[in-house]
Amino acid sequence: MSETRAFSPAGPADEIAGAAGAVPRPAPTLPARPRLGAPRGGEPERGQGGGAARAGDPPAVAPTVWPGTPQPLGARFHTGPDGRPGTNFALWARGAESVELCLFDADGTETRAPLAELTHEVWHGFVPGVLPGQRYGYRVGGRWDPWTGARWNPAKLLLDPYARAVDGDFALTPEMYGHVRDWPEPEVADTVRDNRDSAPYVPKGVVVDDDDDWVDDRRPKTPWSDTVIYELHVRGFTRTHPGVPPELRGTYAGLAHPAAIEHLTRLGVTAVELLPVHQFAHEEHLERRGLRNYWGYNSIGYFAPHAAYSASGTRGGQVGEFKRMVRALHAAGIEVILDVVYNHTAEGGQGGPTLSLRGIDNRGYYRLGEDPRGYTDYTGCGNTLNVVQPHVLRLITDSLRYWVTEMGVDGFRFDLAAALARSMHDVDMLSPFLAVIAQDPVLRRVKLIAEPWDVGSGGYQVGAFPPLWTEWNDKFRDTVRDFWRGATGDVRDIGYRLSGSSDLYDWGGRRPYASVNFVTAHDGFTLRDLVSYNAKHNEANGEDGRDGTDDNRSWNCGAEGPSADPRVLALRRRQIRNLLATLLLATGVPMLVAGDEMGRTQGGNNNAYCQDSPMSWIDWSLLEDPGWRSVRDIAARLIALRRAHPVLRRGGFFSGLAITPEGLRDVAWFLSTGREMGEHDWYAPSSTLGMYLSGRDIPQRDARGEPVVDDSFLLIVHAHHDPVDFVLPGAPWARAYELLLDTAREDGGQPPAAGSGAGTGGESEAGPGGDAAAGREPIRTGSDSAADGPVGGEAAGPADPAVTAAGASVQLIGRSLRLYRAIRI
Repeated sequence: MSETRAFSPAGPADEIAGAAGAVPRPAPTLPARPRLGAPRGGEPERGQGGGAARAGDPPAVAPTVWPGTPQPLGARFHTGPDGRPGTNFALWARGAESVELCLFDADGTETRAPLAELTHEVWHGFVPGVLPGQRYGYRVGGRWDPWTGARWNPAKLLLDPYARAVDGDFALTPEMYGHVRDWPEPEVADTVRDNRDSAPYVPKGVVVDDDDDWVDDRRPKTPWSDTVIYELHVRGFTRTHPGVPPELRGTYAGLAHPAAIEHLTRLGVTAVELLPVHQFAHEEHLERRGLRNYWGYNSIGYFAPHAAYSASGTRGGQVGEFKRMVRALHAAGIEVILDVVYNHTAEGGQGGPTLSLRGIDNRGYYRLGEDPRGYTDYTGCGNTLNVVQPHVLRLITDSLRYWVTEMGVDGFRFDLAAALARSMHDVDMLSPFLAVIAQDPVLRRVKLIAEPWDVGSGGYQVGAFPPLWTEWNDKFRDTVRDFWRGATGDVRDIGYRLSGSSDLYDWGGRRPYASVNFVTAHDGFTLRDLVSYNAKHNEANGEDGRDGTDDNRSWNCGAEGPSADPRVLALRRRQIRNLLATLLLATGVPMLVAGDEMGRTQGGNNNAYCQDSPMSWIDWSLLEDPGWRSVRDIAARLIALRRAHPVLRRGGFFSGLAITPEGLRDVAWFLSTGREMGEHDWYAPSSTLGMYLSGRDIPQRDARGEPVVDDSFLLIVHAHHDPVDFVLPGAPWARAYELLLDTAREDGGQPPAAGSGAGTGGESEAGPGGDAAAGREPIRTGSDSAADGPVGGEAAGPADPAVTAAGASVQLIGRSLRLYRAIRI
């Protein structure tokens, strides 16, 4: 389609749209303002602590712009060639015809200064007297030719992609769009340029002083095999925390508060994975419904901490506050991992707003479609960054290095990482992005986690990422959910997941910690909702149930949603204990979601991305309930057990062989009869499995080269609704077994004495596939006791009811898990 197609605008649209085919420079709606200079009363002072100082009163002429330098990109405050402080501005804008730097004073008055220097597609200039705290943006001029992907529009103020702090929110008014949204011919509306000024509705970048050497910081440097991840939302984690001062709740400072950190250290996690903290924007369709983008997967500033999470203001204070949060977590031995969204931006698709990259170089920053008016969308969010373009790749890697070297973070979880691994079209594990990361001396040393899929063809890549990378293992999630709800026919998959998913990761030198194991994540049901709802309940999102997955693999334990039935409630908590124990005892890197350890619920909403409300915030009052407090304590016990025993956090895959002639196999699998499993047993119908971990047969050495020796353990998982008698393996595996965990008990402790009838009577039940009436699973009465008995052998320690002789038969109630320490011969 030709650039000079004629339109026949009518009425006020004539004032909004430029003449077809012409690219006029729109007249400024605000008068030129005076130059920035020294504050009254003397020379300017260097800003302190991330922007406390601000630009002085502007004199009566336009700002002086010296040539400056094209590197580094962004706004960098430093001393100029005459010894006076100022700021160098540099913007990559390939194909642009002009770039104007726009400076804003306290009342929003704009002063424009052309950047006349152009070096290797970078427009740059040094402005003396511009201090930390100064707000700024860009206007970029060029051809308006959407049919070839060119969408320059100098009427739109643009956020600097390298801005290190952002002040203000995007107000998605019609002026925020580079095209006329309500053009009478909707099918071509995106081709008609809107000449209204967007500056009053756009947040501004903020000049920041980054002088921080981090000499007082000590990174924990936790090995992958020792890592336990806790996924949390900065705002939601402390929004209602009673121990955090009200003015700090929901902020970086709130997360750094001792009361917040105390919960993390009590639990024993080694890393927090923060949902996106890059500056992000809220979608217009959410604002129309009175909602907000709570999760933050809508990035627009890859260097700026999201300003709404700051208790220190938004004129640069958020940068220092974020750094102090990282220091506080590091001091507690906790690493900081960021969930980052480099696959798309908040500018959306063909009809989206012009906020930053689209107006700087649409054709350079984004993957355009066969029709260059539109975009190739591998993300489901309207656009995909063009990572094969060197400057886009540089934007991402510069951002990553900045967060490591200047903000102190320890790693990244990459949202829809398969989209970043695409070369021209297909996912390519030799793609430019992965190759650059692999050789980068900074990035190859931090924790790298891939969400190993996108929404494009061939985008599902679980198990395919190269060494250095770990992956969210959704096969672990699905298998564990299916197993405990009784939806599997045999135990093959649960065996793989418990032992580190060697079917996915045992290649190319990868280790079991390549698998980030999770049962729940921010996206989907909470752990409590997973055992309380059969279907999603997303009515509050206002999307008529179209949002959120229908493949929840959940089971409501006999009643949909809240229930007063004590049997249903007891079963749900037992299922939560089963799921937590499976996650924390499996080989790999476990990831908990904040609040799951205390029974947080979203009322069945499995897509609470737009719920900045009590639905999404951690409800700390749950810990006042002894039942939920015991769940937290069990999680903490399991994490401590994992930390104490290297056999539970192996650095290598199991071989099924002994490492010495007199040793045992490093892992052995048992039927409920006590017989070791053969090949055909893996394919037979079963919902019960015993996993024996030999602590004397670990193929690892310590720092001095000595063999690593540990206790041995027997893990029994039983997902059927009826009780089962399980024969504890005898010689040579053990002479007795000490019970460490029984999920049939509220406190996870040892079962009651035989015949006492305490605690577990009447809790066995039918699961999915059992008898059902009116769509509900009935509760069935099972065994009256879950006690270990002396059946089949003598107890090794008669004075200790927690110790049972090898060869004895113990009874597990329906849907329960036990962990034993093996007392070796």
